[in-house]
Amino acid sequence: MIQQGEPEFDAAAYLAHAGLGRRIAHLEPKQRLYSQGDSADSIFYLQNGKAQVTIVSRTGKEATIAILHSGEFVGEESLSAIHGLRLATATALSACTVLEISREEMIRVMHEHEFSDLFLKFLLQRSMRIQADLVDQLFNSSEKRLARIILLLIAEFGKPGDPHQFIPRISQETLAEMIGTTRSRVSFFMNRFRRLGFINYSGDRIEVHKSLLDVVLHDQLLGAITEETPVADFHRRFENSAN
Repeated sequence: MIQQGEPEFDAAAYLAHAGLGRRIAHLEPKQRLYSQGDSADSIFYLQNGKAQVTIVSRTGKEATIAILHSGEFVGEESLSAIHGLRLATATALSACTVLEISREEMIRVMHEHEFSDLFLKFLLQRSMRIQADLVDQLFNSSEKRLARIILLLIAEFGKPGDPHQFIPRISQETLAEMIGTTRSRVSFFMNRFRRLGFINYSGDRIEVHKSLLDVVLHDQLLGAITEETPVADFHRRFENSAN
């Protein structure tokens, strides 16, 4: 609780600077924030950059369960009542700056300030996204899951209202892990998206056309379109179904 006369707590400033119980770290691509099985003794706030969370099964199979962007927390399992181990591995996908907050400091600031409101909002958004991902895995084809992942990346990096939006390049291996298929299938789908005019490669970015969103919104069955389908024929069929 804030005592009378105390300055108002500034959550943005708190997350931007190092201090008691928190430090700033700079990571290179592929450098780990923490590994599965490590002691869960801190939580991380991604100030900038992009990271991924992966988990390895007992049989050695690895899966990507989340892509993290600036403004997100990771490692929240450290706040459980029973102090335990990391349940997954967090790895930088690009150059990242992270704020590492000790478990004790995070608990203190959540109790003493209104920081818990901000963190609860993050947890709810994370929960809703995981639920949407589960539904996606259960009911949609791998091609539609790939289209959805691309559109989610637009939501993070694109500018609203632009008919052509750009997202950073992301490896086909990572995309394959996220949608539960092989890299060769992702390559096949990406080439088909490009041939149909949904995306284009531009340097180190992917240009995404509004037509991809239109296809997903109108629930088009992309899997029914073969590699040999003429581009003009596909667009004619899509326009007819949308009318």
